[in-house]
Amino acid sequence: MSRPPRHGGSLDRAVAEFGGAHADWLDLSTGINPVPWPVPPIPAEIWERLPEHSLEDYCLDAARAYYSVPEGAAIVAAPGTQAIIQRLGDLIGTNRRIGIVTPTYGEYDWCLATPDRVVGTVRAIPAYEDGYDGVVFGNPNNPDGARHAGETDRTAVAALLAHSGTVIVDEAFADVAPETSYVPDTGNDGLIVLRSFGKFFGLAGIRLGFAIGPPGDMARLRRLLGPWAVPGPALFVGGRALRDIAWIAETRTRLMRDRQRLTGLLERHGFAIAGHTDLFVLAVHDRAPGIAAALARARIWVRSFDKDAAWLRFGLPGDDAAFARLEKALAQAV
Repeated sequence: MSRPPRHGGSLDRAVAEFGGAHADWLDLSTGINPVPWPVPPIPAEIWERLPEHSLEDYCLDAARAYYSVPEGAAIVAAPGTQAIIQRLGDLIGTNRRIGIVTPTYGEYDWCLATPDRVVGTVRAIPAYEDGYDGVVFGNPNNPDGARHAGETDRTAVAALLAHSGTVIVDEAFADVAPETSYVPDTGNDGLIVLRSFGKFFGLAGIRLGFAIGPPGDMARLRRLLGPWAVPGPALFVGGRALRDIAWIAETRTRLMRDRQRLTGLLERHGFAIAGHTDLFVLAVHDRAPGIAAALARARIWVRSFDKDAAWLRFGLPGDDAAFARLEKALAQAV
């Protein structure tokens, strides 16, 4: 990959290209919950002191329970899952052939491809006999929402692990599909699962994520991240939010309802639905670039893709007014 991948959420780019101020825009370019967990007042000492081990333990204990981490696995907190992805190469090692199930989050190719590690793109989890000794895949996947948790996929994963392979599962969007998670299988050598806090809880600016896997790999990752990797306010908020079982249940219900509403809106305006999670919808239209530009002129930012110009990914509008604004803009754009 010759240049860093582009991501959603770049309102600076939207403003530079189409004008207006940040506050004028309806940002639907990410898969972030638009109705965030309500952050309580953070005690002054959390801001004023380096993060204590007890505060990190408070957050990790909540994460272990929320993600159902098995007893034989370890969990590490990081300042966002991107910080973990940047260090995966050090965990995987060299002289490996890694298959990245695509389309997916572009940072894996960018971070893992080196002269002494072969990284290839595959359309499905490869069998061990295909010559790969490692695989990276999203579950559910970004941007198409594909789930890789059926019997065939799990059999392929088990075969790779049985032959000392490496399996990295990016579950950034699994909060809305917990039944698909590979976390219950962690603890087995070679299996590492990444979980993102900010997307489901709507607090991407907190920069908090987790890696779950074998104790040895997690100890090495902790050393790579260094001391005080996660700020105290993030640990405090994460520890509180991950324990808010009522809010979590209500939010899953609301996100499913709003995703269904968004799907219907897009279909009424001529889009075909290529995939989804309950945090975004991937839609297809033969005039997608022109529609995206028209929406941008109406100060609505959606995610387009270099790999397929017919794709547009829509995050969820946060309320009735945002849905009405999108519907009005689509009626004029399509």
